[in-house]
Amino acid sequence: MLVYGDSLSAGYGIAQQSAWPALLAKRLAREKPGWQLVNASIGGETSAGGRTRLPQALERFQPRVFVLALGANDGLRGLSLAQMRENLRAMIRLARQQGARVLLVGTRLPPNYGPVYTTEFADSFAQLAREEKVALLPFLLEPVALDDAAFQADRLHPTAAAQPKIADHVWGALRPLLR
Repeated sequence: MLVYGDSLSAGYGIAQQSAWPALLAKRLAREKPGWQLVNASIGGETSAGGRTRLPQALERFQPRVFVLALGANDGLRGLSLAQMRENLRAMIRLARQQGARVLLVGTRLPPNYGPVYTTEFADSFAQLAREEKVALLPFLLEPVALDDAAFQADRLHPTAAAQPKIADHVWGALRPLLR
């Protein structure tokens, strides 16, 4: 399994072993022996950057399941949502061509980007999942989003204490892909 995301998946500001992908890897080893998780997430990554480095990552790791958790930095930078969708679509298709089942992980933006942009941003993930017929987790941070104590001082990145809830949330969407 390949987790491919940004700082929310890379464990920004916390120990790597406390990040949700590391917790998910432990659960995977316990509940689905034989599976291995590689976290190829990079803080600050945009969908364009992810698209550029994906062919090499797929060749190197040859995942059977691909967890795509990019797009937050595109939104935070106010980048083109059409381009973000095209980048995510290209990554989904490339992973599927390599034989991987895909879980698309969405996120949401703070309201200061305006209602039109934030709504269109959030809807992009559901739209892509429908069009490409892949599994969807609509909002990565859903179980902690309304808990101020679950976030670091920047109000963007979850604390180590919040990571188990996020890992459980992802696990629920991921389990059907682990056949």
